[in-house]
Amino acid sequence: MKVALLGCGVVGSQVIRLMHEQAADLEARIGAPLELAGVAVRRLGRKRDVAVDPSLLTTDATELVTRPDVDIVIEVIGGIEPARSLIVAALEAGKSVVTANKALLAEDGATLHEAARRGNGDLYFEASVAGAIPLLRPLRESLAGDHVKRVLGIVNGTTNYILDKMDSTGASFTDALEEAQALGYAEADPTADVEGFDAAAKAAILAGLAFHSRVTAAEVHREGITEITATDVASAKAMGYVIKLLAICARSDDGRSIGVRVHPAMIPRTHPLAGVREAYNAVFVEAESAGQLMFYGKGAGGAPTASAVLGDLVAVARNRLAGTHGPEESTYASLAVHPMGDTVTRCHVALDVADKPGVLARVADLFAKHDVSIQTVRQEGHGDDAQLVIVTHRATDAALGATMEGLRDLDIVRAVASVMRVEGDD
Repeated sequence: MKVALLGCGVVGSQVIRLMHEQAADLEARIGAPLELAGVAVRRLGRKRDVAVDPSLLTTDATELVTRPDVDIVIEVIGGIEPARSLIVAALEAGKSVVTANKALLAEDGATLHEAARRGNGDLYFEASVAGAIPLLRPLRESLAGDHVKRVLGIVNGTTNYILDKMDSTGASFTDALEEAQALGYAEADPTADVEGFDAAAKAAILAGLAFHSRVTAAEVHREGITEITATDVASAKAMGYVIKLLAICARSDDGRSIGVRVHPAMIPRTHPLAGVREAYNAVFVEAESAGQLMFYGKGAGGAPTASAVLGDLVAVARNRLAGTHGPEESTYASLAVHPMGDTVTRCHVALDVADKPGVLARVADLFAKHDVSIQTVRQEGHGDDAQLVIVTHRATDAALGATMEGLRDLDIVRAVASVMRVEGDD
């Protein structure tokens, strides 16, 4: 089995290392040896983290992926182009493809899957979400006979590290981010992580597999963590909660649509996801028959991601040797993604209020006006420090938003100090 590799960076170099170190085991598991046919790179003379036979390096990626002797193409260059064109060319030429490209799959996965069907080849992408954690194949295959109701997860290690440090040390967002960058968990430009773009792409992939529908990153409601303060984290901690950036994919109550969102949320410290520390990932799946499942492990890094790539490589190589291929894209349900305003959520709201009689009654009346019921309320402080802390029952996000706007117009409310969604305790 001849393998072409696109990219020799952090992940690609680890793929080469594992292919060399585990060559005998891989051959035994597949039933045929793997041979690296070529490695496409941008610059031939660049110093690399792994020794590569110079004769295998090429800058002509298109020629490499369409070579008649190549059986499998591994894509780890990332981005939209030229990755999309190269993957499509490989698939249409009858190759099988293993990719870790979450951004491309979330933006235009349909094009890739259609090319795989035309070429009658495999398209595997376990490494695109949650690194080494075996997650996508269980959703696509192990739970294919079940009815998934919700997927709730921490799928970005950078933001989890930042929020964990804010929770455990009291650090500010800025200080925690700088520490993450110093340790290599965050890029010099951390926008994709801290603004939720990375997690949104992964949420789109998870939702598509879980609910047998096509979902793109553009359909995912996205909020980042840049507005989370040390005060927010301390307040959540005092109430027995922890703040996490969550990817949440859930069926609507009537089963006719799905909600797909990424945003910070408070979860109880008793929830399994609350104990996910540092840069680790974890995904909580709720299915009708299987019940509650949790997948946990290293969600990023060269070696963990390469482990997932090699797992897919073994699978597609076995399929080609047997003259068959794996499961195709399943979109039979074609569920629409409903807008965030129709999503039912709960909120924790802190209000700086005037310290005088009747404040609670007026605030409660406004909540009732927008059909948002209050689960708990407590008043803290006196005088200029007076504050109401409210946790709502479940209501549509639109109703909660209208309530927040109304609160800002009340003369007794000096400021809406914080608003945070609550998940995981219902």
